[in-house]
Amino acid sequence: MAHRFVIIGGGPAGNQAATYAARLGAEVVMIERDVVGGAAHLWDCIPSKTMIATGGAISFSRRIGGMGLAETTPTVDIESLNRRISGIKDHMRDDTTELLVSQGVEIVLGTARFTSPHTVAVATAEGERTIEFDSALVATGTRPRIPDWCHPDGDRILTTRDCYPPRVFPESVTVIGSGVTGVEFVHMFASFGAEVSLVVSRQQVLPGKDPEAAAILEDNFLSRGVRLLKGARATEIERNDDGVVVRCDDGRQVRSTHAVFAIGSVPNTDGLDLAAAGVEVDGGGYVPINHHCVTNQPHIYAAGDVSGKLPLSSVASVQGRKVAEHVMGLHTVEHRHLDYDKAASAIFTEPEIADVGLAEAEAFALGRKIRVTKVPFATTPKALINNDPRGFVKIISDPATGVVLGGSIVGQHAAELISVIALAVTANLTVTDIVESLLVHPALAEALAQAAE
Repeated sequence: MAHRFVIIGGGPAGNQAATYAARLGAEVVMIERDVVGGAAHLWDCIPSKTMIATGGAISFSRRIGGMGLAETTPTVDIESLNRRISGIKDHMRDDTTELLVSQGVEIVLGTARFTSPHTVAVATAEGERTIEFDSALVATGTRPRIPDWCHPDGDRILTTRDCYPPRVFPESVTVIGSGVTGVEFVHMFASFGAEVSLVVSRQQVLPGKDPEAAAILEDNFLSRGVRLLKGARATEIERNDDGVVVRCDDGRQVRSTHAVFAIGSVPNTDGLDLAAAGVEVDGGGYVPINHHCVTNQPHIYAAGDVSGKLPLSSVASVQGRKVAEHVMGLHTVEHRHLDYDKAASAIFTEPEIADVGLAEAEAFALGRKIRVTKVPFATTPKALINNDPRGFVKIISDPATGVVLGGSIVGQHAAELISVIALAVTANLTVTDIVESLLVHPALAEALAQAAE
């Protein structure tokens, strides 16, 4: 009899686990209540990155005068943009569904809850259905966090997920939250011509990220007229006839036509009745896991954002694959455990910011000896050809062995270029390995070799 594997959640983690386990011979049932492909992925991440790409095209058009072209000012066709967003989202949903079905995965649309350690009940349009399983994966993701004092209305007071597809572009907007999501929204709205204010609870945007990277981003924001309210924490929001007023704990307030909350996420574990399966959650509602993504119940797993690990689609996808391997017994052969400290991440602002591995500030805090080399893109011919010399490449290595420990990139295509450093970190390559790689000329990647010297 085939191994019965139930997956709750059809995002990156669930999809990878489902397709891989099915290919290995498992009988897989996937339960999804919102959209196959994942709500956070298709209703939040993909639309936001699509709008950011459009905003980037607008920003590029403002620089073409430096490339020997006549300057132009494009206008946004909001209906066309919405069709583009919907088209990409629908394409990804359909492709994911087709792949799952082709692998023999049964997709059940409904809301699941555990009724015992080996059964789930699913509320579907046709009624309730009970499904028995040998192993189960909880991959239900997260949703935008909303403070107790705020009540988003989907009109003027918005969560990030309320921003697309856009019905109108705000004349002015206050973004609350200066983490990754917050700064991406600042970039997006500023690119579309809105007057933007950013409430920054710390003294720099992107707390925890490379201060040099944060400084470049702040300078870019200020050059675009973004108002930064540093050291302020939003505590109250009031809606009036023509907009909103956001009040902060230090007495400052800002008026705008719209406000967007980007203050993190909460896990979708409520309603799952995990207690019925004996699965423990932590104080924040996340499901603790070990290095195999196993919960306190040896046959029940958690992966993706709900596991409380790095909230990245790339991490979720690899977790899902690792879960399938463990479910089907492949963990007994030699394999590599996930090292979350070596996961690459990117922020799709302008310029882009990406990092991986050990951070410079983290190394200094630990008292660890490191070698830091930094090269500005302004010294790279390709950056000058592209008329965009902003940013730098920074590589962190072990001074004794030359092994690459981490790095950060600020600039055009940083999200793509960081993959080279990520591979070096994962494979324990040295700076010499990068220097002696025969890279393309002219290319932005040449800055990587220069930074490794």
